[in-house]
Amino acid sequence: MISSIVLTILFAIGFIYLIQYPFYLKKAALLSKEAIYPQQKDEFQTILLPNEWKEMTPISKKEKSYQFVKWGTIVAVLLLTTVLIISVATDWLSSSFLNVAYLFIVIINSIKHRGNLFILPSGIILHSKYYPFNRILNYHYEEIIRWHELYGLHPRLNNGYKLTITLKNRWFQPNYFVIEDEEHLKRIITLLKDKGIEQEEKRAS
Repeated sequence: MISSIVLTILFAIGFIYLIQYPFYLKKAALLSKEAIYPQQKDEFQTILLPNEWKEMTPISKKEKSYQFVKWGTIVAVLLLTTVLIISVATDWLSSSFLNVAYLFIVIINSIKHRGNLFILPSGIILHSKYYPFNRILNYHYEEIIRWHELYGLHPRLNNGYKLTITLKNRWFQPNYFVIEDEEHLKRIITLLKDKGIEQEEKRAS
C-alpha cells in the first residue's frame, strides 16, 4: 500500500515535470532571440556543454534535440502511465519497488534538451529554462589546470574555465558550463556584473 502511494506521488511529480518541460523549452527558444550573449558564432563555439563537451548551439525548433523533447515527452508519459498501471495492478510493485522507482527516474531524466546559456536583458536562460535576474544568487568560476577534476577529460577543457551560476532557493542547481578561453569568460562576467550578479564570496579569490 505504501509502495503504491510512493509510486503514485513519484508518477505525479514526473508527469508534471514532463508536461512543463516542453513549454519551458518553447519559451526559451523564443526568448533566446533577444540574447545579448551569445550572438556571434565564436561566442557559441567557446561554450562547451558537460559530459559530451560539444559546442553550444542556438535553440531551434527544427533541431533534433528540440524534436526529441517534443515527441519524447509524449512517449515518456505513455511509458510512465503503463508502468504505473502494471505496477499497481499486479504484484510486480511489491517485489521490485526499487527497480520500478529507478525506471521512473530514468524515463523522466531521459527527456532533456542539450544544455545552453543565454544572457538576456531581463534574465538568463539556463539549460532551456528562463530565470529573471532576481532569481540568480551568484556565479563562480575555476580555471581548469592540472589536478582540476575536469583537466584531461577532453583536450578543449584544459586551461579553460568551469563556470557555475547558482540560483536562489533551489535544492537542485543547473549544471555548469566550460568557457574555453579567458576573453569570452570576461565578457560573460562583465554582463553578469552589469546586471548586479556578483561572484560567490566564499570561493572568491
